[in-house]
Amino acid sequence: MNPFTASVIAVLRTIPEGKVATYGQVARAAGSPRAARQVVRILHAMSSKHRLPWHRVVNVQGEIAIQDDEGAQLQRFLLQAEGVALIDDERRVDLSAFQAADEDLQPPVSVQPDDEAK
Repeated sequence: MNPFTASVIAVLRTIPEGKVATYGQVARAAGSPRAARQVVRILHAMSSKHRLPWHRVVNVQGEIAIQDDEGAQLQRFLLQAEGVALIDDERRVDLSAFQAADEDLQPPVSVQPDDEAK
């Protein structure tokens, strides 16, 4: 696993329950501010394997970015189960109320994502 992927996985695990982060916010916290699309790829490829809280990641407008109805419905359900309110026909999260603070997205220095996956 490359270092950026390991960092993204570690950052994703720090998103608090009941909060969301944007793809770009995760990329910044993982050390590559322009890698939001890479975060999308990592989530798509590794969410199940690493039990990542994929549902807590939204786009920069707070919108659920999943295009298929079943996936978007599941994300809505999981967010609402954590107390995250959705607006605009339940397609968007109010980031001013539910966005995790950048300082909350810093994984502990001692966490080594590669070790956790073994």
